[in-house]
Amino acid sequence: MDIVFSKWVFAFSLSCCLIFSIALSVEGLHGNSKVRGVNLGGWLVIEGWIKPSLFDGIRNGDMLVQIKSVTLEKYVCAESGGGTDVSVTRDVASSWETFSVRCLPNLFLFNLVSAYDDLHFLFIQLWRVSESEFQFRTSQGQFLTCDGEGCVVSATAKSPSTPETFEIERNNDSRVHIKLKSGTYLQATLGNQLTSDYPGMPGWDDNAATFEMAIVANNLHGDYQLANGYGHERAKERHRNTFITIEDFNFLYRHGINTVRIPVGWWIAFDPDPPAPFIGGSLEALDNALSWAEAYNIKCIIDLHAAPGSQNGMEHSASRDGTTDWPASDYISQTLDVIDFLASRYAKHPALLGIELLNEPSAATVPLDILVPYYKQGYQIVRKYSPTAYVIVCQRIGNADPLELYQANIGLHNIVVDLHYYNLFDTFFVNMSTVDNILFIYKSREAQLQALNNANGPLVFIGEWVNEWNVTSGTQKDYQDFGGAQLEVYNAASFGWAYWTLKNDRKHWDFEWNIRNNYLQLGNSPNMQIFNSLVLLGIIFAWLYLHHIL
Repeated sequence: MDIVFSKWVFAFSLSCCLIFSIALSVEGLHGNSKVRGVNLGGWLVIEGWIKPSLFDGIRNGDMLVQIKSVTLEKYVCAESGGGTDVSVTRDVASSWETFSVRCLPNLFLFNLVSAYDDLHFLFIQLWRVSESEFQFRTSQGQFLTCDGEGCVVSATAKSPSTPETFEIERNNDSRVHIKLKSGTYLQATLGNQLTSDYPGMPGWDDNAATFEMAIVANNLHGDYQLANGYGHERAKERHRNTFITIEDFNFLYRHGINTVRIPVGWWIAFDPDPPAPFIGGSLEALDNALSWAEAYNIKCIIDLHAAPGSQNGMEHSASRDGTTDWPASDYISQTLDVIDFLASRYAKHPALLGIELLNEPSAATVPLDILVPYYKQGYQIVRKYSPTAYVIVCQRIGNADPLELYQANIGLHNIVVDLHYYNLFDTFFVNMSTVDNILFIYKSREAQLQALNNANGPLVFIGEWVNEWNVTSGTQKDYQDFGGAQLEVYNAASFGWAYWTLKNDRKHWDFEWNIRNNYLQLGNSPNMQIFNSLVLLGIIFAWLYLHHIL
């Protein structure tokens, strides 16, 4: 009797092991493992810092500028940041004197300074229309406008057209002339106004039509700037067909990666002819990626990285000028249409693991009471096409607690919260030593993961992390220890992790470089495929043995 009982206990124990292994696995992954993934960043959504050479051939890109009159020696200012008059009155530039200049090929921001008086700072976003034609957007979103010769320039236009388009002439230094399309030059008057009535053609000496333009920032290098800067045909020739290939999937497979997270932009739903200036072809590339993944038993997460209007004002959300317009209802509706397109096209694809509804919405500009209803609607759309595909919702970046999504009741089945862990981008990490960084992983990150894993809610996904920090003198061993600490802690995430990113000109961000040069050691991370195979074999042998003796 004791022998029989012991054998039943043995069989029961093996069964429990199998159940436990399944409980710690992600449905749909080969071998019932968790996600061990890599992001394909900088491919179908451009981030210029990943491959800066993409933008080397673009002249006069979009910028943030300040403009100063050389005669008044004052800055051009949009009073109240826009919506009213433009004056040339400020001695010192601030946000009101800084403009986004939208180049239609690129964007830059200037301060305009007059040679007569101090001009108010005018934050100007320079929206590029062509290599020499631009539109000036203020910090509050209005455009500089002038309805013809003799007008007084104001910052009152809500959207740009011909009256809001100016030509900029530049000499070899920082001096510029600004004129209407009709050929009339703007000037800073002694009355501190900006008017379109300068007589004749100005020279480059100190005169009322000559300004100094200072570029405050030229930080946006995304899809909008790339396509707008090169034009449709030249942009189409660059990057996409060579940056990621089937050989990369072979590399990932050989190194134990079972998932790729693929950032896409909203314009993919309009392929092959998306709205200008975006270029087609990303849909074909995504189709190829899923086929390559299937060939190597790799699963795919399709991540909506760039939403209409931009959800965070950054280049990786294809922002035109750094603003976040996505919370507007029209943009949200368009975004849901994109999710419907992606879900309907890929829900039944054998390589699909899940769809991420939105990457890194900004806590500062995207309210939770707008984001959560969007996530709930997106979840229902995916469920319309698939009962099992994972629906992934990203934590807001900035001052936001991931628990806010656990308490939101977004969905009931296969819901995942995506957290992005970087020991960067915050002054908190600036002076940390190697040991400090590693201790932070073990004490802070691990504690948060344990709390979220134990919460009664979605699975936890570390959707972005990197083997890089602010330590400037780190040795190879330091990087190995830092990367090892992250792998040890992030392996505990209930859904898994994905490294950012596969390829990058900055070597420590480059997954391939880290692996080839032994800076990141994937080592003996849990291999659930082997574990489950052993458990299954054990159960089979136990069943055969018990069947023989009982």
